[in-house]
Amino acid sequence: MINRLTPLRGPLLAAWSLAALAMLATSTPSLAQGPLAQGRNQPQGRTASPPTAADAAATVSPTGGRGMEIVATVNGDVVTNADVTARGKLFAISTGIRISPEVLDRLRSQITQQLIDERLRLQESQRRHVVVRVEQIAESIRDIESRNGLPPNALRSRLAADGVSLRTLIDQLRVQLGWTQVLRQHLGTSAVISEADIEEQRRLLAQQTGRPEFNMAEIFIPVDNPARTADAQRFAETVIAQLRSGGHFAVVAAQFSQSQTALQGGDMGWVQANQMDPDIAKIAAEMPVGAISAPIKVAGGFAIVQLRGRREIGRETGVALTLRQAFFPFVGTLNPAAPTEAQRAAVERARQLSASAHSCEDIEAAAKAANSPKPADPGGEVNLNSVNPPQFRQLLSTIALGRASQPLISGDGVAVVMVCTREQKQMTTLNKQQVQDRLLAERAELASRQIARDLRRKATIDVREPKKP
Repeated sequence: MINRLTPLRGPLLAAWSLAALAMLATSTPSLAQGPLAQGRNQPQGRTASPPTAADAAATVSPTGGRGMEIVATVNGDVVTNADVTARGKLFAISTGIRISPEVLDRLRSQITQQLIDERLRLQESQRRHVVVRVEQIAESIRDIESRNGLPPNALRSRLAADGVSLRTLIDQLRVQLGWTQVLRQHLGTSAVISEADIEEQRRLLAQQTGRPEFNMAEIFIPVDNPARTADAQRFAETVIAQLRSGGHFAVVAAQFSQSQTALQGGDMGWVQANQMDPDIAKIAAEMPVGAISAPIKVAGGFAIVQLRGRREIGRETGVALTLRQAFFPFVGTLNPAAPTEAQRAAVERARQLSASAHSCEDIEAAAKAANSPKPADPGGEVNLNSVNPPQFRQLLSTIALGRASQPLISGDGVAVVMVCTREQKQMTTLNKQQVQDRLLAERAELASRQIARDLRRKATIDVREPKKP
């Protein structure tokens, strides 16, 4: 398995990394807006429970009477045939390809195992009193659409047209988001990356100068029981066939990968050979850019990888930026359809700063005067190619130096950004935030696997053979 994995998000540009770049007055999304701000304290609220036997009995089945059939129980919670069918349909929609009943049948065993794992993760989230807000789920849906070039609400419309409830996707995202918070709780002080850790990582990276580095994406399919290896491999081969027929890698990864990169569409970023499983590193060195691998047997399961780029460490030419930001937090979470007076006042304050600021020093002074919870300097020099989402990258690449941006709205506040310097140069080192992200990602993935193994070992799981129609 690949060791370099997606980080729990740090402060670098986190206020807008998933935010719509639109003015408050013209924001009309169908779901409440809010960033995937995983570092903030969660408000009190209710977590959604996994379905019980009573819930299953009330399920409206897309497959008739078989929909209410229980295919597995997980510590008393059930997985129904309707759950499995709905997830299979979601896979078909995400790949953009009509999948035959025969292909769907080959997926069924692995989908059932995935749903079992999700029940375990949801139960653990509930045990830890984790709350996932509707704004986080809405933002994740928008991010999926953005990564795949889809207009707002396209995913909702497509699901409805194909007879799949949006709840199928929402339930999956709730588990993924909740699990990220579980990992944060579990890591505790281990989530704090020390200056010594950062300097050691930079020293090691400097020693790699001139060696190849790979921009990778992954789908990880776990195998917790050797008896299910063949099922997992068949599932991986089916996924690959759909991807090579035109399916979107990011959407499929978000649905079926059991790695912590799933929420980012499997995106791993740039990794070195020594940060990957040796078998994956060997294949990455030989495959052409854009290719999708065959199933690769790794520790704990199978990996499917896509090579998105290749370069030499320390010899990349790119655009380096320095930025300043002033962030004005909202009181309460933004409802774009009914902003509060305090939220309107924050936006107006940002508008005034946008009109009056003429230097990065002005932005710094405004951030200090506002007692901004986010640093005025969001992490030193920034590689433009690493900035996401694409809309924000486009803004940073085109806005004039020393000119303040229009207010950038997210669920928890509004920001004004200014580019101080922009130059083409050789990108020789990672900035502090990138190193922190890399180290934290590795710790999070290790914790995820350990907790998942413990949950399965302690759980009472009963998988039932499906009845013949």
